[in-house]
Amino acid sequence: MRRRDFKRSSRRGAKSRCKSGGELVRYDPMKIALAQLDPVVGDIASNAARIARAIDQAAAQGADLVVCGELSVVGYPPRDLLRKERFVADSVAAVEALAARCTKTAALVGFVRPTPAQTGRPLQNAAALLAGGKVAHVHVKALLPTYDVFDETRYFQPGGQPGCIDFGGLRLGVSICEDLWDAQSLGRDLYAGDPIGRLRSAGADVIINMAASPYQMGKERLREDLFARQAKRHGVPIVYVNQVGGNDELIFDGTSCVVGADGRVVARAAGFREDLLLFDTQAGCGRIEPLGDEMACLSSALKLGLRDYVTKCGFRKVVLGLSGGIDSAVVATLAADALGGENVCCIAMPSRYSSDHSVSDARALAEHLGVQYVEAPIEPAHAAFETLLGPMLTGGNVEIASENIQARIRGNLVMAMSNAFGHLPLATGNKSELSCGYCTLYGDMCGGLAPIGDVLKTVVYRLAKQLNDEAGLARIPPGSLTKPPSAELKPNQVDQDKLPPYDLLDRILTLYVEEDLSAEQIVSRGLPAETVDRVVRMVDAAEYKRKQAAPVLKVTSRAFGSGRRMPIAQRYVPSGGIR
Repeated sequence: MRRRDFKRSSRRGAKSRCKSGGELVRYDPMKIALAQLDPVVGDIASNAARIARAIDQAAAQGADLVVCGELSVVGYPPRDLLRKERFVADSVAAVEALAARCTKTAALVGFVRPTPAQTGRPLQNAAALLAGGKVAHVHVKALLPTYDVFDETRYFQPGGQPGCIDFGGLRLGVSICEDLWDAQSLGRDLYAGDPIGRLRSAGADVIINMAASPYQMGKERLREDLFARQAKRHGVPIVYVNQVGGNDELIFDGTSCVVGADGRVVARAAGFREDLLLFDTQAGCGRIEPLGDEMACLSSALKLGLRDYVTKCGFRKVVLGLSGGIDSAVVATLAADALGGENVCCIAMPSRYSSDHSVSDARALAEHLGVQYVEAPIEPAHAAFETLLGPMLTGGNVEIASENIQARIRGNLVMAMSNAFGHLPLATGNKSELSCGYCTLYGDMCGGLAPIGDVLKTVVYRLAKQLNDEAGLARIPPGSLTKPPSAELKPNQVDQDKLPPYDLLDRILTLYVEEDLSAEQIVSRGLPAETVDRVVRMVDAAEYKRKQAAPVLKVTSRAFGSGRRMPIAQRYVPSGGIR
C-alpha cells in the first residue's frame, strides 16, 4: 500500500465532511481504536487483561491498531511502586505476553522498563508497539514533568529519539502525554526540546499521544485548544488517548479525541467512563461525544473519583455525618450516586444547639437518596465531657474547647461505625474550610477521603443545584441551600462569625492558594487589605491541620495534596511587610 500524507491535497484524496463541519481528505485506509481504560495502579494482571479485552473488541470491529494510554499496563501514577524491582519486571513480562496475542491487530501500550544504559535514572516511561506477535518497537517519553502533582524525574530517564514508526502505510509519530504540551499551555517554556516538531521533521503523518492527563475544571477544552494549535502549527492530525478513572487524589476524565490537521475535533470519546472509540482514517471522522458544561463535568468527576477510590481501596460502603447543611448533603448525594444508596450510611448527630430543620432536612435528604439513616443525639456525651473536663479547663478557652468536643464526639461516632462495619468514612469539609483551618482535627476532619476538599464553598452551592437538576427533583432540601452556613456549635452561630463572607473569602483563596499571588498582589486587585491579610494568616497557620487531613479529590489547578508542598513551620513575610 502506498503511503499518503495526512494533509490536504488539491490533486488527490477525496474530501468528506464530518459532523464538526470540517473538510478532510480521505486517508490511507486504517482503523485506529482509541482504548480509553480505567487501570488500577499496580494491578498489572488486571490491567493487562483489560487491555487484552480492548484489543479483542477492537479486532472484532476491524481495527488495525489499538492505542492505550500512558503507563496503561501499570496504571498512573505508580509512584514508589517503581522502586520495587519485581514490579518493573512484571510490567515488561505483561507487555511481552500481550504482544503474543497481537498477530493481526497491533497495539500501542504504555509500560515501564529498565533504562538500558548504565547512567542516568534507572527506569523509562515507555510505549511499546505490539505487532506480528512481538514487541516491534519501543518509544521512550521525552519530556518528564516535575510540577504540580507530577514527579517523573524522580524515577525516569528521558528519551531522546523521535518515536516514528512505519505501520500500515503510514508513518506514526508516537508521543507520551507531556511531549505534546507547549509553552502557551504550560505558562512558560519549560523544556529545551520540541518532541512534536521533531516527529514532524522525521516525516510523521499523524501524531499519536498516549496520555494520563488528570482532570481539573475546564481542562478538557484547554486540552483541545492545545491539540488544535499543535495540529495546525505542524500540519498534522493528532490522535490523543487519555486514561480515565480515579487513582488516589487524581481523577482522569478520558475525553480522548482525534483532531484533524485543520484543528477541528473529528472524533471524541465519552468523558468519565471507559470507552472504545473507532476512528476510520479513510472516512476522516468518527463518533463525537459532547463535552459537558462545567458543573456537569465536576459532578461526574467527583462521582468517578469517589467510586474508584472506595472500590480500588477495597471498600464497598461509606459512612458520613449528615448535619442538614449543604456540605454533608452534597457529599452524601455524590456518594449515593456513585455507589448506590444502599452502600451509604448517614448519621445525624444533633446537639443541644441543632435546629429542628437541620434534623428534618437531614432526614428528608436520606429518604430521597435511599441511604441508611441513623439518628444519634450527642447531648449525653457532650454533657458527660463537660462534667469530666470542667475542672481541667478552668482558666482556659472553655468556649472553643466545648465547640471542638462536640465535633470530636461526632467524629468518634462516625469512626465507630467505620470500625464496626468496615465502611470507609467520608470527611465532608470543603476547600474554603480546609484553607482557613475552620475544621476540627479528629472531629469533622475524620475520614479516609474528603470528596469536596478541593471545592470552594461558593462552588458547593452550584454543585448542589447541579445534583438536584440531574435528578429532576430537590433531593437536597431547600433548607440546606438557603439557610446561613453554620456549624451549630453554640446559640445563633454562623460561619461568618469567624470567616469573611464566602463570596469574598473564595475570591481571596483562589488568588492565594490556586494562583500563588501574595497578599500585596491580591490587595492590588481591589480586595480589602485587612481581610486579605487575615485570610492569608489563617491559610498559613492551618498547614499543620491539612497535613493530617484525609486525601482530597483534586479538581482545580492547585489542591491541598501532593501538588502543594508548603512547609509547616515557616514565618515568611515578604520584604514589603504584607504577607
